[in-house]
Amino acid sequence: MTTLKIYNNETAPEESKVLLDKSQKAYGMIPGLHGVLAGSPQLLDAYQILHELFTNTSFNEEELTVVWQAINVEHACHYCVPAHTGIAKMMKVDDTITEALRTEAPLKNPKLEALRTMALTIVRNRGNVTQDDLNAFYAAGYEEKQVLEIILGLSQKVISNYTNHIANTPVDSAFQAFAWKK
Repeated sequence: MTTLKIYNNETAPEESKVLLDKSQKAYGMIPGLHGVLAGSPQLLDAYQILHELFTNTSFNEEELTVVWQAINVEHACHYCVPAHTGIAKMMKVDDTITEALRTEAPLKNPKLEALRTMALTIVRNRGNVTQDDLNAFYAAGYEEKQVLEIILGLSQKVISNYTNHIANTPVDSAFQAFAWKK
C-alpha cells in the first residue's frame, strides 16, 4: 500500500512538471520514485541534481553500481535494489557483481570490495570512520576524493531509499523482473 501520492504530469505541483518532463526524457518514463518526489519540487530537483553529480564523479559504471547497490541493500530498499539491478544491466555491469551486491556476498575484485566496504562503513558508522578504514581504502587504490564521492552517492541514496520506505513506492514494471527482498 502506497502511503504517499505518486504524481504524474497532470497531477504534480506546477513546479514539478518541468522536472517530471526531464525524467520522462531521460528514462522514457517517469519512474515511480520521481512521481513521489514530485510532491516536493525541491526534493525532486535535489535528487536529479545529486544523481547527475554522482554519475559525473571519478567512479566508473561498476563503481557507481557498487556504491548505489551496497547502500540500497544496507537500507533494504525494495524499490532501488531492483531499479539499480536493471540500471546495472543497462550499463553492462557484470551480473556477478550485481548478484554479489544483492546477496551481500564479498566481491571478487579486491578494489571493488574495498569500495563496498568503505561505503558500508560510512553508512553503518554514520560517517565515523577510522584512520585504519581510510588506510585500507587508500591501499586498494582510492584517494580522499573518492571518500567524498561516496558521501555524495550516499546523499542521493538517502533521498531515494528513505522516500521509498515511507511511500512504499511500487517497483516500476521495467524492473519487476529484478524484485528483491532482504
